[in-house]
Amino acid sequence: MKYQRWIAAILALTILACWGIAKKKKKNEEPATQTLPVLQDPPPAIATDVQQLVFRVAPLSSKGLLSQQVRDALKALISGAHGSTIVKLRAFVAGTGDLRRVQTLVSETFGEKHLAVPALSTIQGGALPGEGVQVAIEAIEAQKKPANPAGLGFISGQPGANIDESIARIRTALKSQSLADSSVQQATCFLSSLDNHAAIRQALATAFPQAALDIVQMQRLPVRTAIECEAIATLERAPAARVEFVNPEGLPKSTNYAQIALVGPGKVVISGMQLGFGAAEKDVRLAFERLGRALESVQMSYKDVIFAHIYPVSDDVTERIRAVRFGFFDAARPPASTMLPFEAMQSLDASFGMDVVAAK
Repeated sequence: MKYQRWIAAILALTILACWGIAKKKKKNEEPATQTLPVLQDPPPAIATDVQQLVFRVAPLSSKGLLSQQVRDALKALISGAHGSTIVKLRAFVAGTGDLRRVQTLVSETFGEKHLAVPALSTIQGGALPGEGVQVAIEAIEAQKKPANPAGLGFISGQPGANIDESIARIRTALKSQSLADSSVQQATCFLSSLDNHAAIRQALATAFPQAALDIVQMQRLPVRTAIECEAIATLERAPAARVEFVNPEGLPKSTNYAQIALVGPGKVVISGMQLGFGAAEKDVRLAFERLGRALESVQMSYKDVIFAHIYPVSDDVTERIRAVRFGFFDAARPPASTMLPFEAMQSLDASFGMDVVAAK
């Protein structure tokens, strides 16, 4: 009996010792590697219905640095969509934050919520309204009910010596189509300086009470253009043709662009940002060719472009773009357009960026 108790004690100690060794080994083991989900890149272009499009601008915030401000802006846009699908984001970034974070955060945020990633344009400007504000994000959404039964009018950037002149030119464009100021759904103003931004925003809000508003300083140092505002308006009646380009009396006529692009009910394609690298003519052509392939992927071409945003970062590349673009756009029916200089693109070695809206 004495030996049995002695053997039992030895066995118990052995079991305890083995259990302790196993526990220590488990504690020291490296945890299993987690497989992170692959982030979905923003699509090069998205097809949607012009009748369903609505426009919003995320509230500006000075809280935290760029990443937090982007997250907060995206959260506000997604929560405010109320079932609408966000199809395009245009982010203007100020400060020294890494612009590449914007795309990563867009992919992460929409992926976490199991939402389709929208097309994206990211542009670095000189400044944004408010101390500490590092990002302003505009959204185009497709809602379920028609918001624009007759279609939309895209008004090219209207330059002026001051905000009153720019607003007056937008009103001239609206009146040519018998549209009221309240038809404007979005207005974005690009400034050489934000010194008077509060008064400019108030003037815009008074002139276009239904519009989502955005104000951006283009470059850190003042540029030649004092102010230039572009707008998008809901049409009262559909154009006679699916797409019409208009140069109304009272606004300058140019062979390079139309003042207004009217598009009636049906499909439109909204592209993300296409970057160009280098200022030589061959470099500019290569960027246009890449955007052309993106349009072809959604059964569109340059002849279908109704509005073009072009964001050069130097005078040299601006001149190259002017020399090259009508090898691609339809010179007989040039699209509406806004082309203004900015500080930088998402890739710091990019010489310009561009995005377009197209319709058959």
